[in-house]
Amino acid sequence: MKLVNPLFYPFAVLAGGISLFLGVRVLQFPNQIMLPVAAGISLGGAIFLKSREPKYIELANPELEREINAVKLAAVALVNQSENLRLEAKRLLTDTFQIELLAALEINSDRIATLPNKIDTLAWNLSGNISILSVSSLKQQLVEVQQKISSSSGVAQQHLRQLADSLKRNIKLAQDGEDTRLGRVINISTLIQDCTGLLQQLQTKLRTSDLSESQQIHEMQLLSDELTSLLENLDLLVRK
Repeated sequence: MKLVNPLFYPFAVLAGGISLFLGVRVLQFPNQIMLPVAAGISLGGAIFLKSREPKYIELANPELEREINAVKLAAVALVNQSENLRLEAKRLLTDTFQIELLAALEINSDRIATLPNKIDTLAWNLSGNISILSVSSLKQQLVEVQQKISSSSGVAQQHLRQLADSLKRNIKLAQDGEDTRLGRVINISTLIQDCTGLLQQLQTKLRTSDLSESQQIHEMQLLSDELTSLLENLDLLVRK
C-alpha cells in the first residue's frame, strides 16, 4: 500500500495529537509507547481519508476529462446529501404510517451510495482505447428506456423521453464514427443534478411539513418515487 503524508490531512494529525495527549496526560503511558501509537493513528487516518477521495483520471480529451472528474465530485456530494437526509428521516419519521416513506428513502440512499464506485468503473472504461460506444449497446439502452416510458407518467416520463432523445443522438453519432463518450457523461451529470434537486426538495419538505398529515407524507412519497425513477435511469447510463 502506498504511504500517505498525514500532514496533508489535518483531521488525521489532530486525531494523532489527541491520542498522544490522552495517552500521556490522562492514562500516563510512557512517551516511548504513545509516540508510535499516535503516529500510527495519524497515518491510518490519512490513509482512510485518502481512500475516500475521488480518483482523478487523465484523458487525451480535456473536455471529457473535466466532465468525468466533475461528475465524480458531484456523485460524492450526492452521497453525502443523501446520507444526511437518511439520518434526518430516521429521526423524524417514527410513526407507523410514515414507515413506507422512510423505507423508500433508505433504499434510495443505499442505491446512491453505490454510485461513486460505478462511476469510477465507467470512467476507467471510457479512458480506454475504444472511444466510440457500441451502436448495439446504445440501441439496447434505448430499448430499455422506451419500455420504461410506456409504463411511466408525469415527470418521470418526461425525464425518460429526454434520455431517449439523447440516446438517439448518440446512436447517430456512433453510426457516423463520432466519439459519444462526452454525451454520455453529460447525460449522467444532468441526472445527478436532477437527483440533487429532488433530495433538496425532500429535505425541505421533511423539515417544514406537518408530518402528522398523511397528505404531506404522500407528497414526499411521490418525490421519493420520482427519485427512484431517476436512479434507475442513472443505473442504465453508468452500466459497463
